[in-house]
Amino acid sequence: MEHLARNLGVDAFVPHRKGAVTQERKQNDARECSSEKCRNADGSGAWLGLLPRQFDPLRDRPHLVLRIREQARYGIFPSMQAIRNRLMRVCVSEPCDRVPQTPPSNLRFRAPRILFWVAFALRIACIAIGHTYRIRVLSDHFNFGFEAGRIARSLVEGHGYANPFNGASGTTAWLPPIYPLLLALSFKLFGVYTNAAAFFVMAADSLFSALIAPAVYEIAARCFDANGIARRASAKAAPVALWAGWLWAVYPAALQYAIHWLWEMSISTCLFTWTLVIALRLRGTGEDERDGAAQWGRWAAWGALWGLTALSNASLLIGLPAAGLWVIWPRLRKLQLRAVTGPALAALVFAAVMSPWWMRNVRTMHAFIATRSNFGAELYESTLPSHDALPYGTALPLWTGDPKFQLFLHMGELRYTEMRKEQAIARIRANPGYFWHCTLDRFLFFWDGVPHALENHPMREYGRQLSYAFLSLAGLMGLALALRRRVPGAALMGWMFLLLPLPYYLVTVQARFRHPLEPLIAVLSVYLFRSTEPRRRDGASPT
Repeated sequence: MEHLARNLGVDAFVPHRKGAVTQERKQNDARECSSEKCRNADGSGAWLGLLPRQFDPLRDRPHLVLRIREQARYGIFPSMQAIRNRLMRVCVSEPCDRVPQTPPSNLRFRAPRILFWVAFALRIACIAIGHTYRIRVLSDHFNFGFEAGRIARSLVEGHGYANPFNGASGTTAWLPPIYPLLLALSFKLFGVYTNAAAFFVMAADSLFSALIAPAVYEIAARCFDANGIARRASAKAAPVALWAGWLWAVYPAALQYAIHWLWEMSISTCLFTWTLVIALRLRGTGEDERDGAAQWGRWAAWGALWGLTALSNASLLIGLPAAGLWVIWPRLRKLQLRAVTGPALAALVFAAVMSPWWMRNVRTMHAFIATRSNFGAELYESTLPSHDALPYGTALPLWTGDPKFQLFLHMGELRYTEMRKEQAIARIRANPGYFWHCTLDRFLFFWDGVPHALENHPMREYGRQLSYAFLSLAGLMGLALALRRRVPGAALMGWMFLLLPLPYYLVTVQARFRHPLEPLIAVLSVYLFRSTEPRRRDGASPT
């Protein structure tokens, strides 16, 4: 036992007792673990080479043994026998011959091609077999893309980017342009509001949805598999990445918005998820830091992707500052010039992508509109007591004779939305308690699921609610565990979970608004369940 303690670096065994961990010992261990002497060429602790021969499998599990070593030095274990039992259990449960002994390469982060093709084929099959491209004819095909469909029809008919509702209401910036332009392309090729046009758009949505699967794979591979985290006894090189990628490829909740909805969720989620992948590449998560032309290309691609994301779903831009700060933080702390030059290039590319939309708005709307113009109207609808914290549908009535719509025509889009924003702010100031009550409701609905009517299929609704809430809970628990264990990239995920829902807490919420976070939820859910361990009987703490 003394030999084992010596090889573990425990100079004197500290029995388990309250207050056994001193501040001085924590500081000494922090200095030791941060020093270059603590690591050898393959990234393992140098002290691993001193373990007895029966612990050979542990040399490929340094992240686990380091935790055991720290716990032994801090007096967590009740006896030296408990340390030995814990080490032997790791040897048995995670054998050395099943763990790759070479560090990860770039090829490891690339998802198998079959992952994308299965995801894409499954979505196309669901559209074709389920006939989901047959859109119900309601309110003159308004369900076909909603406001985006109306703008697309106006474009095809030669009236320009205008008329987001029923009737002619003039030029608009109600929605950013990417999805209306996709719908306009489908109308131009296959006819306005035809089934062929719907199939084309759903196929495009399915393409973007399937492209998320390789991004999910790379996020999991860089954050978890490259560091040997949650491997258990897998013989695969990237078990967390494989599970997460296949979960996204075939899980019904990941398919639904691509095969049922004619809206921007799949495109926005794809663009946003790939911005996270490039952020991990820029930070060097899971690999050695790179410089040179490749890194400049990554910064340019990052700026372009954020620009396209803003032109698809502007609400996601709330995560851009935190993601950028996370990427440059290590260099920023060292006051390196490269901490500024890369983001500057990304900002220039972002502005270049956004500039056609900005110039169009200045020319046709006679005002600078960064992304979209409808915030004031949406905020006003959220403050109405009749909506009970859940404004649903359009912010304006579809009947052109409605007084509210007539007021919109009379004032114009910008003046109308500015008036509604002022009225909403006045309502919030007059009754802040009601506003915060609705905000809390929307917070719960975002993570627990928006309630639906139970008139026809109550069991289906209960199942949907259970599935939605389960994924939220698994994702949040996985995030909490990753943050607690300081998994690389966990801070970036945490910022996205914190920031992205904020606009929906304050204005309105629907189940589809959680979709951009669902790739991360898939990764973190897999990590959570792969991190489970059997209950121990010797009182040892988990690694």
